[in-house]
Amino acid sequence: MASLSMAPMNIFRQGADEEKAETARMSSFIGAIAIGDLVKSTLGPKGMDKILLGGGKGASVTVTNDGATILKAIGVDNPAAKVLVDMSKVQDDEVGDGTTSVTVLAAELLREAELLIAKKIHPQTIIAGWRKATQTARDALREAAVDHSNDPARFQEDLLNIARTTLSSKLLTHHKDHFSQLAVDAVMRLKGSGNLEAIHIIKKLGGSLTDSYLDEGFLLDKKIGVNQPKRLENVKILIANTGMDTDKIRSLAPEFVSIPRRRLQRLKWRRRRR
Repeated sequence: MASLSMAPMNIFRQGADEEKAETARMSSFIGAIAIGDLVKSTLGPKGMDKILLGGGKGASVTVTNDGATILKAIGVDNPAAKVLVDMSKVQDDEVGDGTTSVTVLAAELLREAELLIAKKIHPQTIIAGWRKATQTARDALREAAVDHSNDPARFQEDLLNIARTTLSSKLLTHHKDHFSQLAVDAVMRLKGSGNLEAIHIIKKLGGSLTDSYLDEGFLLDKKIGVNQPKRLENVKILIANTGMDTDKIRSLAPEFVSIPRRRLQRLKWRRRRR
């Protein structure tokens, strides 16, 4: 009768590290808190910039105080720290702002949780308390919220204040009034649809930031053809869903000639076999 081996089975690949119990818990706390401390100094209108130096020969230097940009640029191998980095990416994709705030808040919650764990409080008890606190915070926000949607003037002023607050920590802080007005005007033209893909940004070299403007019509980033008029009035407009650039049109020959149908079919057949 064959005997069963009681030796532990290794399910990890060679070179992998395994942490258990208190060691794994402390490693998670340290990694997450370190991420929070990294971006904490960039928070708010008086936040400091970080200088990011890329690796390799063509190393690029980036100066920013945006939390999402900083967290994307750093390499993280701690699982808990990766969770905070992914959380900031989701915040940036869904909201577009507040990446540093959610990262710092989560890190501070874990810092307090570390003290509670040291007092032998079970993690599930701490999580239950956080969930109750979340519901209490939501109720307080609903009670303090003010709805000005029925007053267009006050509603637009609320949107401008939100835009100014968002731009206060960005590179556009010195021109936040100008760009806040542009952003609010663009969003108001959506008429509540929320389809931000309808707003297109065209970048052009030269000029200053204050030269940016919101056009009333539809702009095409195209160059006028050779010997074509640069201004036409009271014209008819053709809208086509295919490319019509002259450099993309493929012709059979430099000039059009009349050829028999059979010969045209043979030419097409030879063209397909190439």
